[in-house]
Amino acid sequence: MDLNKLDDKPIFPIRTAAELLKISIPTLRLYEKEGLIIPHKTNSNQRAYSKHDLERIECIRKSIKKSKISINGIKAMLAMIPCWQIIGCSDLDRDNCISYSDSSKPCWAHKHDNGVCATNECRECTVYKDFSECSKVKETIQNIGK
Repeated sequence: MDLNKLDDKPIFPIRTAAELLKISIPTLRLYEKEGLIIPHKTNSNQRAYSKHDLERIECIRKSIKKSKISINGIKAMLAMIPCWQIIGCSDLDRDNCISYSDSSKPCWAHKHDNGVCATNECRECTVYKDFSECSKVKETIQNIGK
């Protein structure tokens, strides 16, 4: 068994995730409402979190507590990730995509009615999955246009 595959497996219920992160359940729900995280939903509609989800939340917490970045600031930074380049959108898809023109929230927080993302699950998208680490977000933003 490849243990690295477990990093994406949603095995932590919301209460356990909150305890591990030393935050409240309402805080986790706030991050979800604000579009910063997409927890897995079980068949019974219970939230479950993976190791990568916990890393993403730790990054959010660090940004808020140590760097004094607001939730809106975090959303704006995540909105700068060039999702259209990462997933290879056509010019037409890009030009018709709200994520390309709106820098108020990350691409996975938008409702995608058409284009490439309309049929994809955001939680499974490489743009969401690959940016659970703070350093990767910073590195990607630094390399835009290079």
